[in-house]
Amino acid sequence: MIVAVDGPAAAGKGTLARKLAQHYGLAHLDTGGLYRAVALRVLRARLDPTEPVGAEKAARALAPADLADPDLRLERTAEAASKVAVIPGVRAALLEFQRAFAFKPPGGAKGAVLDGRDIGTVVLPDADHKLFVTASPESRARRRWAELAAVPGRPSLAEVEGQVRERDARDRERAVSPLKPAPGAFLLDTTDLDIDAAFAAAKAYISGPN
Repeated sequence: MIVAVDGPAAAGKGTLARKLAQHYGLAHLDTGGLYRAVALRVLRARLDPTEPVGAEKAARALAPADLADPDLRLERTAEAASKVAVIPGVRAALLEFQRAFAFKPPGGAKGAVLDGRDIGTVVLPDADHKLFVTASPESRARRRWAELAAVPGRPSLAEVEGQVRERDARDRERAVSPLKPAPGAFLLDTTDLDIDAAFAAAKAYISGPN
């Protein structure tokens, strides 16, 4: 079983995807982590994340250890990730990795849950189940701001909301793999839902009425 979970930043798709993977005994891949890992390589090399040659080179040099770096969660990494993600060469370099994970999940898992921005539309258009998880920009900004509570020099809530809206625009307007629901995707608005309620709704969609 392959489950595609897409949606904008801080909508809760990552937490939901992990819970679904655990419940159904599936492998989980946060594909946003791949782009953050590329972005972190670019930033540490002191390169411009909008420059295609350096970003694609970083994507092709990606190693599994890069996905465990704690600096992936920094806001500056997330911002750079949304910039490298619009580069066609970067997306092409990571596409094979994502599909290989889905069709040959690690650890002998019987399937996989992948979350990201274009899983149901581009990476795995034939996934067994497709979800598009969203929420209002205001609620997503509050969630992201809370996540940054322990980060020195945390930006203001207004600044975080501005970053969320800017990232949304970049993701939706990019020429390659823009953020949008896949045809037939289950739309899940988590603005007023906690994770348990969101999980219950997603599980009901995947498992059906029985």
